[in-house]
Amino acid sequence: MTAAAPFRTSFEDYLVGESTGDVKHEWCDGVVYAMSRGTPEHARLTMRIARSLGAVLEKGCELYSSDLMIFVEAAKLSTYADASVVCGAVETKTVRRNGKSLGEAVTNPSVLIEVLSEGTERYDRDGKFQAYKLISSLEEYVLVAQDERRIEVYRREGHDGREWRCETGGPGGAVTIRGKKIEVDGVYE
Repeated sequence: MTAAAPFRTSFEDYLVGESTGDVKHEWCDGVVYAMSRGTPEHARLTMRIARSLGAVLEKGCELYSSDLMIFVEAAKLSTYADASVVCGAVETKTVRRNGKSLGEAVTNPSVLIEVLSEGTERYDRDGKFQAYKLISSLEEYVLVAQDERRIEVYRREGHDGREWRCETGGPGGAVTIRGKKIEVDGVYE
């Protein structure tokens, strides 16, 4: 038996589907994939890291939930991070048909946060991160482990912005996000 060819759709039609359903999907170069639902632990860690970061964000930066659609034009990818930070004015890709908005996705996040799960960790670390690196405004990519107390912050560095360095914090430690210290234990307790 052969596998069926993936169904391809336009970004515009994808947005129409996203606005009418209650399941989130990722759009990757015309192919739509259903996104998995999180566990209670995933949801708890997402809220804890968001609360910790939101408490220290500087003026002019806004924290967004996983409902915020992210669009990476260069990767032809539309997806959702577990949490996002946008500093400055929000820039979006807005699609209209017959004068009506089909939807919009943010194109200029400063920080993207993913809580890792067994099913998505490889993709979050590899494919998704490679796509996120193409967002010129992205300064930090934060990975929060579920199976141990570990937070990784990948930070864009170098004069050309193509280098990424990783800061890892474990039990009793801290990481720096947007120049602010976040206690690892505070996220997990």
